[in-house]
Amino acid sequence: MAYDVLCSIQDGIATLTLNRPEKRNAINSAMMASLTAHFDDLEHHRDVRVVVVRGAGTVFCSGRDLREMSQQQSAEGGAQTGVVELFHQLETLRHPTIAMVHGDALAGGCELALHCDLRVAADVARFGMPLARLGLVAPFELTCKLVEVIGPAFTRQFLFTAQPIDAHRAHEIGLVHQVVPPADLEQATYTMARAIAGNAPLALKGIKANIQRALSLREQIAHADLDEMVQRTRPHASQCRCAGRRAGLAGEAASGLSTAIIQSSPSIHFF
Repeated sequence: MAYDVLCSIQDGIATLTLNRPEKRNAINSAMMASLTAHFDDLEHHRDVRVVVVRGAGTVFCSGRDLREMSQQQSAEGGAQTGVVELFHQLETLRHPTIAMVHGDALAGGCELALHCDLRVAADVARFGMPLARLGLVAPFELTCKLVEVIGPAFTRQFLFTAQPIDAHRAHEIGLVHQVVPPADLEQATYTMARAIAGNAPLALKGIKANIQRALSLREQIAHADLDEMVQRTRPHASQCRCAGRRAGLAGEAASGLSTAIIQSSPSIHFF
């Protein structure tokens, strides 16, 4: 657990670093367990005022490790990844959270950033939800997060086209709060973090609780039928992935997304 996610605390700022750079920081079960444990610890840490989430290597996070998910499906007859619960834990963490996005944030990696309260991105970063190209559907709760952050119109475009957007476009649609050159990313992120950490902790807790309550209506929406639809797509995802790489993904070579996906094979990562 200690190596999948690194944690450091300084001057009221906790930094969680996803530490699987050789796997493009894909979220596997070990990383989920590590993140869960760190979130639990930080929830009760009296010296922490704000949490920064970042990634090691060149990629912020490429999403869920689909190789592991496929193995779980074969062994258990279905994959309950736990990623929805993990992101809910991040979203409801009592401390304000900032995603520091220096590279690609794809699918589950994009959702990881979305479930932080704030997002600061390098201008070379990209955000993508290419699930439709792989025959997958984002779980209801994660689709809700997209609608909350960028609205239904841009959510439709983002999910239907399955094409990545750059950091400047992400800023235009409200997905990102601040875009800076890569050399300035760390300074910009921690300047924001220090500004938050300098505020009264009870006020920060109350502000976040108010916002969470305002968004809590989504929890009352029935979605069992949609969950079933999500589950039905997963057994067919392998075939769609192969078709996607041969067809649609190859057509995006100019954008660099197909290259990123192919380079991550055979551990292709989304949810």
